[in-house]
Amino acid sequence: MKQFVLPLLASGAAAFPFVANQAGVDLSLLNAGRVRPRQQSGEGAGSAATCPFNPNHVAAAPVTAAYPYNNAKNGVPGNGKGGYYVPATGDTAHQFVAPGPNDIRGPCPGLNAAANHNFLAHDGITTFDELVDAQQNVYNVGYDLATLLAALGLTLTDGDLVTEKLSIGCDATSRTSISPALTGSEPGLDGHNKFEADTSLTRNDFFTHGGDDFTFNGTLFGMMQNTCQGNFDLQNLATYRKARYEQSLAENSNFYFGPLSLLLYGAASFLYELMPSGTHNYAPDLPTISSFFGAHQQSDGTWTFGNDEKIPANWTNRVAPYTNTDVTEQILLMYLLDPVLFGGNTASGSFDAISFGAIKNGTIPNGIDAADTSCLLYQLATQSVPSDANGILTPTVDALAFIATKVSPSFANLGCPLPLTK
Repeated sequence: MKQFVLPLLASGAAAFPFVANQAGVDLSLLNAGRVRPRQQSGEGAGSAATCPFNPNHVAAAPVTAAYPYNNAKNGVPGNGKGGYYVPATGDTAHQFVAPGPNDIRGPCPGLNAAANHNFLAHDGITTFDELVDAQQNVYNVGYDLATLLAALGLTLTDGDLVTEKLSIGCDATSRTSISPALTGSEPGLDGHNKFEADTSLTRNDFFTHGGDDFTFNGTLFGMMQNTCQGNFDLQNLATYRKARYEQSLAENSNFYFGPLSLLLYGAASFLYELMPSGTHNYAPDLPTISSFFGAHQQSDGTWTFGNDEKIPANWTNRVAPYTNTDVTEQILLMYLLDPVLFGGNTASGSFDAISFGAIKNGTIPNGIDAADTSCLLYQLATQSVPSDANGILTPTVDALAFIATKVSPSFANLGCPLPLTK
């Protein structure tokens, strides 16, 4: 587990020609196998040119003595005790407000809903502390997992490590960066093959839809509902994740399913671990899930988006915190129910499998324990990770220092190798 194995993938634009067409790619680096395409540059979907701009940024509405929720403030641990109503009765500051044309929303319904309820800044420009606090106060995510996800958001999606700001959707570099001339593009959660990746539950693959990997797709939501039949539990979502994998593999000639795709299994677990309500006996049912996704069924059976990703009425969150160990166990269970190969399609029509940490020859083997998988999640933030067929995401010294401060202590007891920052 502690040995890092670089992917043995075919290098160069001949094997993976889509890389050569990406804006910002230095073709002289292709044969070195270390290209990092900036797929959000230019004027396409998710780019800075098309990203909504709200000149009146207002920070998230804070929790108060009257409405403490988990009492998580300023990025520190909260109470870790759930089972309460969100939003609380009488708390007008956290009632649903639909996003306007100048507000940013992205591929994550849970974060979109938190912004719509002002637990994150309503314009979609958030901070590390807001992300850590909102996860605890809304969903009762454990502090260890809340900090890991927030840190991964900042480091993997090119948020800003100085301002600690991040767009929950498109490229808002002018508002997140300490100095755009120095940092370059900070594409936010829409950035491809980072938090967002092929085979999303309800979002398109980047290359099959002109870079739009963040807009709700009603056809995919209907496909998920038809698979789950109103019960979005572990078994049904494992079946659906496999179906989406096979669909993307067949339809997307640039399909890539790398180590970061493990996060997709974690995100799928949120549907049955974080979204269900105590008032529905914590059942991951259709009314609950469709509310968080802003999905509305029409008379002809199709599903459309209502611009209203919201916490359902009379909703209470989970009682026990959802921790790193919990999400790791669910990732492992979901993957092993319907295992698939990690790797990518090539121009020749073949599929190249990868190896990275616990992923061996494209698969996670049976018998791996939760601690090893937790360390694999930690590696995503601290080691050079293959982000596409010819691309490598390599954390900077600043990113490693950030991780060491925010995240490393919770992984030390698992025996994970901690990064060197000097």
